[in-house]
Amino acid sequence: MFLDRFWANTINGLAYGSIYALIAIGYTLVYGVLQLINFAHSEIFVIGVFGVYFTFLALGFQPGAAPNLPIGGIIADLLLAGVVGMVLAGAAAVVLERVAYRPLRRRNAPRLAFLITAIGASFVVQQLFRIFRGSNPEGTIRLLQPEPVFRVFDAPVTNLQIIIVLASIAMFFAADGFVNRTRLGRGVRAVAQDPATATLMGVNRERVIVITFLLGGVLAGAAALFYLMTIPQGAVFNGGFLLGIKAFAAAVLGGIGNLRGALLGGLILGVVENYGQSLFGGDWRDVVAFVLLVGVLMFRPTGILGESLGKARV
Repeated sequence: MFLDRFWANTINGLAYGSIYALIAIGYTLVYGVLQLINFAHSEIFVIGVFGVYFTFLALGFQPGAAPNLPIGGIIADLLLAGVVGMVLAGAAAVVLERVAYRPLRRRNAPRLAFLITAIGASFVVQQLFRIFRGSNPEGTIRLLQPEPVFRVFDAPVTNLQIIIVLASIAMFFAADGFVNRTRLGRGVRAVAQDPATATLMGVNRERVIVITFLLGGVLAGAAALFYLMTIPQGAVFNGGFLLGIKAFAAAVLGGIGNLRGALLGGLILGVVENYGQSLFGGDWRDVVAFVLLVGVLMFRPTGILGESLGKARV
């Protein structure tokens, strides 16, 4: 059974892992700059999910109805929904930083206060969605049907999987290039390495922090589009809880504070949990993923690639 589905599980795992990686980058960026685990980042992702979903509704798509559009129109609508999701998630991340974390920094609050605030902000956003949208998942809207494009050792590779993996990798390289090759990116690395010295050298620390949250939110919004393309019934108030934990696990697995580690950790986690599901059954999917994390950290506490934001360290 496992060998029969090996390549199918690998391909599907890479698609899921790409989504984990995009969300994980937000965790790793904020940790690299602020040494803060932003547990509310999963709700930033959920805001992106609902932004994408409401855009589908505004474009006239109804739950359960198959879209009757040419492929060009579908792609345009997906791009528009993705842009809306990224804008909303990015804006929400900036608002979160300004409302929840900036006042704590100004008061030199202990690190535990940031952690508690992050958890509290996560529950606030989650429950607001539950109050206004209810506890049940929103209706299913699938604009692009999965269709096999080619095969790898008899395992079909669908158009959705190709789009998700290639787009996620492209966004990763764009983020990596921004951090490592632009002036603002040098500021991010400088603040991550030594905030006090970076400030003395003229780096605007507050602007760097805002950019960090914005970039993480934008990538989470992109992940929201890919998530709904894969799981069209995924718009639900607590939909970011488990996915956020897995994305955080991916960041830790690859090396928290390391952009390349976030990508590697996400891909590995997505693939391994699919292998576990095939070997032990669907109920063990999440167990296998977190056992992998524990196992790696037992032998390499800094993750596979280690922390490196101060050197090329996001």
